[in-house]
Amino acid sequence: MNRPLTLFAVHCAPVSYWPRDGPPEKDMVKQHVSAILEYRDFIFASIRREFQIKYLNSVLGAVWTVINPLALILIYTLVFSRIMQARLPDFDGTYAYSIYLCTGVLLWGLFSEIAVKAQTVFLEQASLLKKVNFPRLCLPIVVAGNGLINFAIIFALFGVFLTLVGSLPGMPLFALLPIIALTVWLAVALGIALGILNVFFRDVGHFFAVVLQFWFWLTPIVYPVSILPAAAQNLMRFNPLASLIAAAHDVVLRQTWPDWQSLLPAVGVAIVMSVVAVRLYLRHGAEMQDEL
Repeated sequence: MNRPLTLFAVHCAPVSYWPRDGPPEKDMVKQHVSAILEYRDFIFASIRREFQIKYLNSVLGAVWTVINPLALILIYTLVFSRIMQARLPDFDGTYAYSIYLCTGVLLWGLFSEIAVKAQTVFLEQASLLKKVNFPRLCLPIVVAGNGLINFAIIFALFGVFLTLVGSLPGMPLFALLPIIALTVWLAVALGIALGILNVFFRDVGHFFAVVLQFWFWLTPIVYPVSILPAAAQNLMRFNPLASLIAAAHDVVLRQTWPDWQSLLPAVGVAIVMSVVAVRLYLRHGAEMQDEL
Protein backbone atom coordinates (compact mmCIF):
# COMPACT_ATOMS: atom_id res chain seq x y z
CA MET A 1 0.00 0.00 0.00
CA ASN A 2 1.35 3.40 -0.90
CA ARG A 3 2.79 5.41 1.95
CA PRO A 4 0.97 8.70 1.18
CA LEU A 5 -2.40 6.99 1.36
CA THR A 6 -1.39 5.20 4.56
CA LEU A 7 -0.60 8.54 6.15
CA PHE A 8 -3.93 9.85 4.94
CA ALA A 9 -5.80 6.94 6.53
CA VAL A 10 -4.55 7.96 9.97
CA HIS A 11 -6.16 11.38 9.70
CA CYS A 12 -9.28 10.45 7.78
CA ALA A 13 -12.63 10.35 9.55
CA PRO A 14 -14.91 7.43 8.70
CA VAL A 15 -17.68 9.37 6.95
CA SER A 16 -20.05 7.50 4.65
CA TYR A 17 -20.44 8.84 1.11
CA TRP A 18 -23.28 6.49 0.22
CA PRO A 19 -26.23 7.33 2.49
CA ARG A 20 -28.66 4.47 2.96
CA ASP A 21 -31.76 6.56 2.23
CA GLY A 22 -30.76 6.75 -1.43
CA PRO A 23 -30.73 10.47 -2.40
CA PRO A 24 -31.15 11.48 -6.06
CA GLU A 25 -28.04 11.00 -8.21
CA LYS A 26 -27.74 14.76 -8.77
CA ASP A 27 -27.48 15.35 -5.02
CA MET A 28 -24.99 12.50 -4.69
CA VAL A 29 -22.79 14.02 -7.40
CA LYS A 30 -22.78 17.35 -5.56
CA GLN A 31 -21.95 15.53 -2.32
CA HIS A 32 -18.98 13.72 -3.86
CA VAL A 33 -17.65 16.85 -5.59
CA SER A 34 -17.83 18.76 -2.31
CA ALA A 35 -16.05 15.93 -0.53
CA ILE A 36 -13.26 15.88 -3.11
CA LEU A 37 -12.79 19.63 -2.73
CA GLU A 38 -12.57 19.19 1.03
CA TYR A 39 -9.75 16.68 0.52
CA ARG A 40 -7.79 18.81 -1.94
CA ASP A 41 -4.93 19.17 0.55
CA PHE A 42 -4.68 15.39 0.71
CA ILE A 43 -4.66 15.18 -3.09
CA PHE A 44 -1.81 17.68 -3.47
CA ALA A 45 0.14 16.13 -0.61
CA SER A 46 -0.29 12.64 -2.07
CA ILE A 47 0.88 13.76 -5.51
CA ARG A 48 3.99 15.28 -3.97
CA ARG A 49 4.73 12.27 -1.77
CA GLU A 50 4.08 9.78 -4.60
CA PHE A 51 6.63 11.60 -6.74
CA GLN A 52 9.17 11.70 -3.92
CA ILE A 53 8.71 8.06 -2.93
CA LYS A 54 8.90 6.89 -6.54
CA TYR A 55 12.51 8.07 -6.79
CA LEU A 56 13.52 7.54 -3.18
CA ASN A 57 16.95 5.85 -2.93
CA SER A 58 17.31 6.13 -6.72
CA VAL A 59 20.66 7.42 -7.96
CA LEU A 60 19.25 8.93 -11.16
CA GLY A 61 15.99 10.08 -9.53
CA ALA A 62 13.53 11.74 -11.92
CA VAL A 63 15.84 10.98 -14.86
CA TRP A 64 14.14 7.57 -15.05
CA THR A 65 10.97 9.39 -16.07
CA VAL A 66 12.77 10.45 -19.24
CA ILE A 67 14.76 7.31 -20.03
CA ASN A 68 11.87 4.99 -20.95
CA PRO A 69 10.07 7.24 -23.46
CA LEU A 70 13.42 8.49 -24.77
CA ALA A 71 14.54 4.92 -25.45
CA LEU A 72 11.23 4.21 -27.21
CA ILE A 73 11.57 7.31 -29.36
CA LEU A 74 15.17 6.50 -30.28
CA ILE A 75 14.24 2.95 -31.28
CA TYR A 76 11.31 4.05 -33.44
CA THR A 77 13.35 6.85 -34.99
CA LEU A 78 16.17 4.45 -35.84
CA VAL A 79 13.88 1.79 -37.28
CA PHE A 80 11.44 3.98 -39.21
CA SER A 81 13.53 7.00 -40.10
CA ARG A 82 16.95 5.44 -40.72
CA ILE A 83 16.47 1.78 -41.55
CA MET A 84 13.08 1.95 -43.30
CA GLN A 85 13.74 5.49 -44.61
CA ALA A 86 10.30 6.70 -43.52
CA ARG A 87 9.49 10.24 -44.60
CA LEU A 88 6.63 12.60 -43.87
CA PRO A 89 4.70 14.01 -46.84
CA ASP A 90 5.28 17.75 -47.27
CA PHE A 91 8.09 17.75 -44.70
CA ASP A 92 11.72 17.46 -45.76
CA GLY A 93 13.38 18.66 -42.57
CA THR A 94 16.09 16.57 -40.96
CA TYR A 95 14.19 16.31 -37.70
CA ALA A 96 10.61 16.34 -39.05
CA TYR A 97 9.94 12.66 -38.42
CA SER A 98 11.58 12.75 -34.99
CA ILE A 99 9.37 15.71 -34.00
CA TYR A 100 6.30 13.93 -35.38
CA LEU A 101 7.15 10.76 -33.48
CA CYS A 102 8.03 12.49 -30.20
CA THR A 103 4.80 14.49 -30.19
CA GLY A 104 2.65 11.41 -30.65
CA VAL A 105 4.57 9.20 -28.23
CA LEU A 106 4.51 11.81 -25.46
CA LEU A 107 0.78 12.47 -25.73
CA TRP A 108 0.02 8.76 -25.99
CA GLY A 109 2.25 8.12 -22.97
CA LEU A 110 0.28 10.65 -20.92
CA PHE A 111 -3.02 9.03 -21.86
CA SER A 112 -1.93 5.42 -21.37
CA GLU A 113 -0.15 6.07 -18.05
CA ILE A 114 -3.20 7.71 -16.48
CA ALA A 115 -5.73 5.27 -17.95
CA VAL A 116 -3.76 2.16 -16.96
CA LYS A 117 -2.97 3.30 -13.43
CA ALA A 118 -6.49 4.64 -12.83
CA GLN A 119 -8.06 1.31 -13.78
CA THR A 120 -5.91 -0.52 -11.22
CA VAL A 121 -5.75 2.04 -8.42
CA PHE A 122 -8.82 0.71 -6.57
CA LEU A 123 -7.34 -2.79 -6.46
CA GLU A 124 -3.92 -1.53 -5.45
CA GLN A 125 -5.42 0.49 -2.60
CA ALA A 126 -7.83 -2.26 -1.54
CA SER A 127 -6.50 -2.39 2.01
CA LEU A 128 -7.10 1.32 2.52
CA LEU A 129 -10.56 1.25 0.95
CA LYS A 130 -11.62 -1.50 3.35
CA LYS A 131 -10.55 0.43 6.40
CA VAL A 132 -11.50 4.05 5.69
CA ASN A 133 -14.46 5.79 4.08
CA PHE A 134 -13.29 8.72 1.97
CA PRO A 135 -13.90 10.08 -1.56
CA ARG A 136 -12.64 7.19 -3.69
CA LEU A 137 -12.28 9.50 -6.66
CA CYS A 138 -9.34 11.12 -4.91
CA LEU A 139 -7.28 8.10 -5.98
CA PRO A 140 -7.57 8.52 -9.78
CA ILE A 141 -7.11 12.27 -9.37
CA VAL A 142 -3.79 11.61 -7.66
CA VAL A 143 -2.89 9.28 -10.54
CA ALA A 144 -3.69 12.04 -13.05
CA GLY A 145 -1.61 14.55 -11.11
CA ASN A 146 1.44 12.31 -11.11
CA GLY A 147 0.97 11.58 -14.81
CA LEU A 148 0.91 15.30 -15.58
CA ILE A 149 4.12 15.86 -13.60
CA ASN A 150 5.91 13.12 -15.53
CA PHE A 151 4.60 14.52 -18.81
CA ALA A 152 5.73 18.04 -17.88
CA ILE A 153 9.27 16.84 -17.19
CA ILE A 154 9.55 14.98 -20.50
CA PHE A 155 7.88 17.73 -22.53
CA ALA A 156 10.22 20.34 -21.04
CA LEU A 157 13.17 18.39 -22.42
CA PHE A 158 11.35 18.02 -25.73
CA GLY A 159 10.90 21.79 -25.72
CA VAL A 160 14.66 22.22 -25.29
CA PHE A 161 15.20 19.95 -28.30
CA LEU A 162 12.71 21.96 -30.39
CA THR A 163 14.49 25.16 -29.42
CA LEU A 164 17.90 23.79 -30.37
CA VAL A 165 16.73 22.69 -33.82
CA GLY A 166 14.79 25.92 -34.39
CA SER A 167 11.35 24.29 -34.45
CA LEU A 168 9.74 25.69 -31.31
CA PRO A 169 6.21 26.91 -32.15
CA GLY A 170 5.18 30.44 -31.27
CA MET A 171 1.75 31.37 -29.99
CA PRO A 172 0.12 28.15 -31.28
CA LEU A 173 2.07 26.36 -28.54
CA PHE A 174 -0.60 27.49 -26.07
CA ALA A 175 -3.13 25.39 -28.00
CA LEU A 176 -1.49 22.34 -26.46
CA LEU A 177 -3.06 23.21 -23.10
CA PRO A 178 -6.66 22.33 -24.06
CA ILE A 179 -5.37 19.34 -26.05
CA ILE A 180 -3.54 18.01 -23.00
CA ALA A 181 -6.52 18.78 -20.75
CA LEU A 182 -8.87 16.85 -23.05
CA THR A 183 -6.42 13.93 -23.15
CA VAL A 184 -6.29 13.80 -19.35
CA TRP A 185 -10.07 14.11 -19.10
CA LEU A 186 -10.56 11.18 -21.46
CA ALA A 187 -7.94 9.06 -19.68
CA VAL A 188 -9.37 9.71 -16.21
CA ALA A 189 -12.97 9.03 -17.28
CA LEU A 190 -11.99 5.81 -19.04
CA GLY A 191 -9.72 4.77 -16.17
CA ILE A 192 -12.42 5.28 -13.52
CA ALA A 193 -15.03 3.34 -15.50
CA LEU A 194 -12.64 0.45 -16.15
CA GLY A 195 -11.31 0.63 -12.60
CA ILE A 196 -14.76 0.10 -11.11
CA LEU A 197 -15.51 -2.74 -13.53
CA ASN A 198 -12.09 -4.24 -12.75
CA VAL A 199 -13.04 -4.55 -9.09
CA PHE A 200 -15.95 -6.84 -9.98
CA PHE A 201 -14.50 -8.49 -13.10
CA ARG A 202 -10.71 -8.88 -12.87
CA ASP A 203 -10.45 -9.83 -16.55
CA VAL A 204 -11.17 -6.21 -17.45
CA GLY A 205 -7.64 -5.13 -16.58
CA HIS A 206 -6.02 -7.88 -18.65
CA PHE A 207 -8.35 -7.19 -21.57
CA PHE A 208 -7.61 -3.46 -21.50
CA ALA A 209 -3.87 -4.13 -21.62
CA VAL A 210 -4.37 -6.06 -24.87
CA VAL A 211 -6.71 -3.41 -26.29
CA LEU A 212 -4.17 -0.71 -25.50
CA GLN A 213 -1.53 -2.43 -27.63
CA PHE A 214 -3.85 -2.54 -30.65
CA TRP A 215 -5.03 1.00 -29.92
CA PHE A 216 -1.44 2.28 -30.12
CA TRP A 217 -0.88 0.87 -33.60
CA LEU A 218 -4.35 1.93 -34.77
CA THR A 219 -3.42 5.52 -33.91
CA PRO A 220 -1.15 7.47 -36.31
CA ILE A 221 1.80 7.84 -33.98
CA VAL A 222 4.68 6.14 -35.79
CA TYR A 223 3.16 6.59 -39.24
CA PRO A 224 1.33 9.49 -40.94
CA VAL A 225 -2.38 9.02 -41.50
CA SER A 226 -1.91 10.04 -45.16
CA ILE A 227 -0.34 6.67 -46.03
CA LEU A 228 -3.56 4.85 -45.13
CA PRO A 229 -6.31 4.07 -47.62
CA ALA A 230 -9.18 6.55 -47.77
CA ALA A 231 -11.52 4.16 -45.96
CA ALA A 232 -9.05 3.73 -43.10
CA GLN A 233 -8.57 7.49 -42.84
CA ASN A 234 -12.32 7.92 -42.45
CA LEU A 235 -12.35 5.35 -39.66
CA MET A 236 -9.79 7.44 -37.77
CA ARG A 237 -12.60 9.85 -36.96
CA PHE A 238 -13.87 7.26 -34.49
CA ASN A 239 -10.51 7.17 -32.68
CA PRO A 240 -10.43 10.05 -30.16
CA LEU A 241 -6.66 9.71 -29.68
CA ALA A 242 -6.11 10.09 -33.42
CA SER A 243 -7.76 13.53 -33.46
CA LEU A 244 -5.94 14.63 -30.30
CA ILE A 245 -2.54 13.60 -31.62
CA ALA A 246 -3.30 15.10 -35.04
CA ALA A 247 -4.10 18.40 -33.32
CA ALA A 248 -0.83 18.20 -31.41
CA HIS A 249 1.01 17.56 -34.69
CA ASP A 250 -0.58 20.70 -36.15
CA VAL A 251 0.80 22.72 -33.26
CA VAL A 252 4.27 21.23 -32.87
CA LEU A 253 5.16 20.13 -36.39
CA ARG A 254 3.19 22.51 -38.61
CA GLN A 255 3.31 25.32 -36.01
CA THR A 256 -0.30 26.30 -36.70
CA TRP A 257 -3.49 26.41 -34.65
CA PRO A 258 -5.36 23.11 -34.71
CA ASP A 259 -8.76 22.56 -36.25
CA TRP A 260 -10.84 22.75 -33.09
CA GLN A 261 -13.86 21.17 -34.75
CA SER A 262 -11.85 18.01 -35.34
CA LEU A 263 -11.69 17.58 -31.55
CA LEU A 264 -15.47 17.53 -31.09
CA PRO A 265 -15.66 13.70 -31.40
CA ALA A 266 -13.01 13.38 -28.67
CA VAL A 267 -15.02 15.76 -26.48
CA GLY A 268 -18.12 13.67 -27.13
CA VAL A 269 -16.34 10.44 -26.17
CA ALA A 270 -14.98 12.09 -23.01
CA ILE A 271 -18.48 13.24 -22.02
CA VAL A 272 -19.98 9.79 -22.62
CA MET A 273 -17.20 8.08 -20.65
CA SER A 274 -17.62 10.59 -17.83
CA VAL A 275 -21.34 9.86 -17.61
CA VAL A 276 -20.64 6.11 -17.62
CA ALA A 277 -17.94 6.50 -14.95
CA VAL A 278 -20.13 8.65 -12.69
CA ARG A 279 -23.12 6.30 -12.94
CA LEU A 280 -20.96 3.25 -12.25
CA TYR A 281 -19.38 5.01 -9.30
CA LEU A 282 -22.68 6.14 -7.79
CA ARG A 283 -24.35 2.76 -8.25
CA HIS A 284 -21.51 0.43 -7.29
CA GLY A 285 -19.12 2.56 -5.24
CA ALA A 286 -20.51 1.26 -1.96
CA GLU A 287 -20.21 -2.35 -3.17
CA MET A 288 -16.54 -2.04 -4.08
CA GLN A 289 -15.46 -2.46 -0.47
CA ASP A 290 -17.11 -5.90 -0.29
CA GLU A 291 -15.51 -7.06 -3.54
CA LEU A 292 -11.96 -5.99 -2.77
